Amino acid sequence: MCNAKCLRQGSSRWLVACLILLWTPYTSAETYRIATFAVPLSRDGPGLLLRDLRKGKDVQIASIIAVIATVAPDVLLLTDFDYDFDSMALSAFVQSLGAAGLTYDHTFASRPNTGLPTGLDMDGNGRTGEARDVQGYGWFSGDGGMAVLSRFPIDQDNVENLSDILWRDVAGGTLPAIDGVPFPSQQAQGIQRLSTSGHWVVPIAPTGAAPFHLLAWSATPPVFDGPEDRNGLRNRDELLMWENRLANDAPASFIVLGNANLDLVDGSGLRDSTEAFLNRADLQDPAPRSAGGAFAANPDQIGDPSLDTADWPDYAPGNLWVSYVFPAMDWTVSDAGVFWPAPGDSDAKLLGDDGLAAGPHRLVWVDVSR
Repeated sequence: MCNAKCLRQGSSRWLVACLILLWTPYTSAETYRIATFAVPLSRDGPGLLLRDLRKGKDVQIASIIAVIATVAPDVLLLTDFDYDFDSMALSAFVQSLGAAGLTYDHTFASRPNTGLPTGLDMDGNGRTGEARDVQGYGWFSGDGGMAVLSRFPIDQDNVENLSDILWRDVAGGTLPAIDGVPFPSQQAQGIQRLSTSGHWVVPIAPTGAAPFHLLAWSATPPVFDGPEDRNGLRNRDELLMWENRLANDAPASFIVLGNANLDLVDGSGLRDSTEAFLNRADLQDPAPRSAGGAFAANPDQIGDPSLDTADWPDYAPGNLWVSYVFPAMDWTVSDAGVFWPAPGDSDAKLLGDDGLAAGPHRLVWVDVSR
């Protein structure tokens, strides 16, 4: 700020400098709320989600809308959201959010690997045509995909969709085998994509500000398999995909977010890739917390329950921290949280009497600026 000493200099140079400082408007970096939510908006067949949205009577959808409207993210990744070719269900969902007072003018969705037929026996049970014989678990193409909703423009032409990368082509990846024999077969591994749902690099372009990039994914649970540990290995390598990308060609101002389906301490899974990922010098963990998670701690829980993002039965697998938002180090984090109100909080009613009205997962958000 210009002061009396500056003005006393008597020099025109100092006077001009002072006037510039006085007349330059004060600006501050805009804060963006970035969130991910594993919503249970996958139905038993194509078109059924759109049907339920149009009817407007689904209690679970109403609860999900209320939670999102309360947190009001600027940019939101939805996982486990059914995809259709014309994004009709997504458009209907955005309209429902608009009716709740939250407007998203920009969206992105692409056909996921879930439900994508292969014609092969992909789980080694000797049968084909089942939900586990597709590229990513699902009963129909688009079953439980992903979608990005944004208040800011999305650079659609420069979205990078990495979802078709084969598992065998991922550097450092480990494909399943039994006694050294590829599982379920060499032929299956020749077409198996790594992404369960998808891996997207989505450029967000706020007006008048530098763009930033979402690294969005939704991984398979590391369970429901056999001694070959197919799902456990795949879950680990789905995060390895981002590890490789950041090590070789990191986009500017990135934020990694999605459902990793892996807790750092509790539950099942191979945690070595997650631990390595969090130790990256270019990444930060805001550690979003909730009072509700702390209140609902499982008796035998090892990790910090306030970090949990999913409310599953205590006996299996228990409450876990599985959804993440990890900004790059060039972001300043001002706040973060998990929408899981403690009993007695006025917002707790949005999750219903049993806390599961919007599903077992919780919305995770982080406030960042540059």
